[in-house]
Amino acid sequence: MERRHQVFISSTFSDLAEERSEIIQALLELDCFPAGMEMFPATNEAAWDLIKKVIDDSDYYCLVVGGRYGSVDGEGISYTEREYDYALAIGKPLIAFLHGDPGQIPTSKCDSDSTLREKLSAFRAKIEKNHHCKYWTSPEDLGSKVSRAMVSLRKSHPSDGWVPGAFAADENTRIELAT
Repeated sequence: MERRHQVFISSTFSDLAEERSEIIQALLELDCFPAGMEMFPATNEAAWDLIKKVIDDSDYYCLVVGGRYGSVDGEGISYTEREYDYALAIGKPLIAFLHGDPGQIPTSKCDSDSTLREKLSAFRAKIEKNHHCKYWTSPEDLGSKVSRAMVSLRKSHPSDGWVPGAFAADENTRIELAT
């Protein structure tokens, strides 16, 4: 039976809009459900509570880092780094992609604040220390690398995923299996 998997896409947003679009397309072509902030509903929940719930509900976590550290919380940690730390803490299978030539990223897509640049550098170093990362240089390059990495991740870390309703167990099947 074919299963579909939900993948949480974690990155800064406005500077990586094209890259996120490529990732979403790659995931859809793999019959995965992309999950990310552009798909979040308006809600009464606190943003961090919603983010954690979506990460919890996802089968896999995809991290993309470009030239920005991102919006920071009250503790000075970016939401992207918080998401990464949370995914790691709960043991979510993940793949990480870092820009391969940060010096070539347009300045409009980079942090101008030196403190944020230092935090981004430290975040990149933390990721590289913890994972075998892939490096990308264009949205198309990233999309193809995400696609190949997801095929491998699904094989090495199988997940229950989502099952089409026609194959889901109904109440009678659940009772039969329980006895």
